[in-house]
Amino acid sequence: MKNRILLRLGTRASALALTQSRTVARLLERAHKNVRVALVEIGTTGDRVTGAALSSFGGAGIFVKELEAALLDKRIDFAVHSLKDAPTRQPRGLVIAAISKREDARDAVVVHGGKKLSALPAGSVVGSGSPRRRAQLKALFPLLECAEIRGNVDTRIRKVDAGQYAATVLALAGLKRLKLRARASQILSFDEMLPAPGQGALGLECRSNDRATRKFLAALHDPQCAACVQAERAVLEALGGGCHLPLGALGEIVKPYIHVSKKGASKGKPQLKLSAVLGHPDGGLLIKAWRIGDPGDPRKLGRELARELSKLGATDLLERLSAEGLKIVR
Repeated sequence: MKNRILLRLGTRASALALTQSRTVARLLERAHKNVRVALVEIGTTGDRVTGAALSSFGGAGIFVKELEAALLDKRIDFAVHSLKDAPTRQPRGLVIAAISKREDARDAVVVHGGKKLSALPAGSVVGSGSPRRRAQLKALFPLLECAEIRGNVDTRIRKVDAGQYAATVLALAGLKRLKLRARASQILSFDEMLPAPGQGALGLECRSNDRATRKFLAALHDPQCAACVQAERAVLEALGGGCHLPLGALGEIVKPYIHVSKKGASKGKPQLKLSAVLGHPDGGLLIKAWRIGDPGDPRKLGRELARELSKLGATDLLERLSAEGLKIVR
């Protein structure tokens, strides 16, 4: 095809990142017949350094900084991020131009022998480097132990299969994208474990002044998913934390209510329900709250929920976590 436009998509080199990027590339090429997308693999700090706990790095964006540098240097035209790993603010000159349709945001458990967590004996070790998962998991199963685990999805599953860990907790979205859904021994409901802000959603980032690329990416934008994710990330930002904060958050578009009066029935507008939990990784304290608001102003709803959490003790908990050495950004 004449005058075909080439877009360079920057991606991490992991199997999951490549799968996500290839999916986005196909969707873009399907939406724009004159566009061809070429993948450019870029190594990140989070992928290179596998011998230390993620929480020990401090800061935020260890899986995206190199991609953003490539964008600013114009070596790539856009990047695909798992939004649960992306900072809530972008560097000057960059923008999240689109948030695509979300995959299942729940967490899944892979257990040695295919058991459920409730069947594991006391003292069994669950591999998880996420303070968020540890906090909620220990609250559910206080007799289980948690230990740091690093590596991609395949590596973590192999460690469980080899008996190094009794189980591990992974994002269900990643298992499904890698065609590994069958490996999930158990799927945790949102009542059991709230996901990381943005979990299951992909953010498409480009230069803010690149109008042509922004226009192409807009074809993949899902407004409802974006409202949910923006609200979740607003809670995280308002609490001053990065992706290591033990915070779970979930935005959901709820159906319009029906109001019945003497004048008859009237249908209200869809609302955005935002739930969040902040906990100590030892499972001894969980602070939970939820609010319902206007999906047209998701960031406001996120800030309101953060204030509610603070009233319930989040500020004191954050100070305690910082004093204990958890590398949170405040």
